[in-house]
Amino acid sequence: MTQWECLLKNLGEWRGSFTRVSPHGEIIADTPSVVSLKGLNNNQTIRQIIRLDGNEKVLEYSSLGRGVLFFENGAFSQGTIQLGPFSEFGAELGLIYENRRLRLVQLFDKNGQLEQFTLIREHLAGTPAIQSPALAVEALLGEWQGEAVTIYPDWRSPARYSTKMQLQLDSSGSLVQSLSFGDRTITSTATINGSILTFSQDLQKQVQVLLLPDGASATSPLKVQFRQPLFLEVGWLITANLRQRMIRSYNDKGEWVSLTLVTEHRVNSV
Repeated sequence: MTQWECLLKNLGEWRGSFTRVSPHGEIIADTPSVVSLKGLNNNQTIRQIIRLDGNEKVLEYSSLGRGVLFFENGAFSQGTIQLGPFSEFGAELGLIYENRRLRLVQLFDKNGQLEQFTLIREHLAGTPAIQSPALAVEALLGEWQGEAVTIYPDWRSPARYSTKMQLQLDSSGSLVQSLSFGDRTITSTATINGSILTFSQDLQKQVQVLLLPDGASATSPLKVQFRQPLFLEVGWLITANLRQRMIRSYNDKGEWVSLTLVTEHRVNSV
């Protein structure tokens, strides 16, 4: 399946809202939205109309930029392909399931500081507007098994592998995460402060997971830095035992190197 054919999985009129969120999880604004994607010329061209806050923006395109990649189910990410000095940095990560989409935009300022998120929750016009509860740590505890697909900006063949994630609370109330993919296992611990999970006590390498409305989560460094690899992630608890995650990864040169989609099911609760 070509990248363009994967894009076509997003055709339709999507109704929902754009929710601006601070780095600490406060809702700044929530704006109703309508995003229409229509195929023209036998789907050789896409017309995209975005209606937001009384404004309408129309885009037409017949090719895809270097900063975007799509998966076969229509999930995608677009954003910065090279981290540069004193320039803004960010990406959009979009998940899709049946008649629903969940998209997250993560933005960093010119000093590399996490600036804000935009959470976009949508459903196809004419279908039920189902939303999940706001995400809580308790909803994620247990063992999850899944399948991951990694695709690459240099067009090499996708990699497919199984994943396993164990999430549990320790005696101090911290969250312990054990993540296995392929033949690697990484264990890490996060402190919990309301809807904010913080991994690593090293201020230079802190990664934050923000628990958001509609079962969403945003994972990001608090600051992006040169000569240090980084990743941006969105998670979506679609049902109690079904979750999707997308990870956009950068190497220590600041180059975008891969995009991974994980679909996982809970097999054991705590």
